[in-house]
Amino acid sequence: MDYYELLAVSRSASGDEIKSSYRKLALKFHPDRNKEAGAVEQFTKINEAYAVLSDPDKRAHYDRFGSAPSASGMPGGDPFGGAAGFDPMDIFEQLFGGAVSARGRRGPARGDDIETEITVTLEQARVGAEVPVQVDRLSECEHCHGQKSEPGGKPPRTCPACKGAGQVQAQARTIFGNIMTQQPCQTCRGAGQIIEEPCTVCRGRGHTLKSETVKVALPKGIDEGYRIRVAGMGHEGAGGAGDLYVHIEMAKHSDLQREAEHLIFPAKISFPKAALGGQITVPTLDGPQVVDVKPGTQHGELHRLRGQGMPRLQGSGSGDLVVIYEVIVPKTFTPEAREALASYARASGEEVSEQHGFFDKIGKIFRGD
Repeated sequence: MDYYELLAVSRSASGDEIKSSYRKLALKFHPDRNKEAGAVEQFTKINEAYAVLSDPDKRAHYDRFGSAPSASGMPGGDPFGGAAGFDPMDIFEQLFGGAVSARGRRGPARGDDIETEITVTLEQARVGAEVPVQVDRLSECEHCHGQKSEPGGKPPRTCPACKGAGQVQAQARTIFGNIMTQQPCQTCRGAGQIIEEPCTVCRGRGHTLKSETVKVALPKGIDEGYRIRVAGMGHEGAGGAGDLYVHIEMAKHSDLQREAEHLIFPAKISFPKAALGGQITVPTLDGPQVVDVKPGTQHGELHRLRGQGMPRLQGSGSGDLVVIYEVIVPKTFTPEAREALASYARASGEEVSEQHGFFDKIGKIFRGD
């Protein structure tokens, strides 16, 4: 199988692209979430692919030989370096909040952050509404309550390798000589305990993937491109929950356009109304509002409704609702309207074309009038 195809990335994909694609696929085929036939097998395969492509040395070997390195570093063999008892959930827990983080932090790892995006309306952004956001997050197993052991079964025992510390000392050779370092215990994966009888629901992980609705309060005047942090609503881990980051997209309004804190309404008006004045109805966020059009209004002229725009996100007050007049010149006229307009032109001393009568006759011939 082609690891790049499994993760749906190109052979030139960056490490971040590989990680992002793996995250999506791992959530999609996670055994706690996907009960379809073949989901577990696919989940194992994508973890196998990620274990190789996320490691620069293993990826280079795979690109050169077309197979993952074995424990001895030769082509072919076990793609995980001959590690006994490999569990594909190990990688998943590293990325989504397990006992040992992907960065190797000491002690219980905090759960991973979650990123998502929502589309909000102008009305919601203006009042700072509270909007529901649907997220899939790892949370405490309801069966074992995060204890990882089957309720009523054998209790966990202290890890014999690290004596319950979750860390072991290791010797590392550097340019400065041999030094002692602390590393997460591989036997208990930093937990300090061995689960004798894992929970039958979460399989000893202490958490399961669940779909939850999170209420997110929008700051008044929020605009597209901003990100809101909701503390503690990311994936849960032994060291606490990560955060939820919500990216904001703005829905298009049927009538209004937004420019920072201002709202724009293109108002199409007829030539007579622009010349003689009249009234139009402007769709504000507070409802329709009648606005007077002054006589002699020019094309492109502006009319401001003060304070009827969006709240300033980083300041006080609100922007304006700006009406931009677009004077529409009709392409066809009734004979009465044309004669009236021609009379106006003559009274104003302007020369007008008299060819319209000829084209009217030609039009009648083609129409069969």
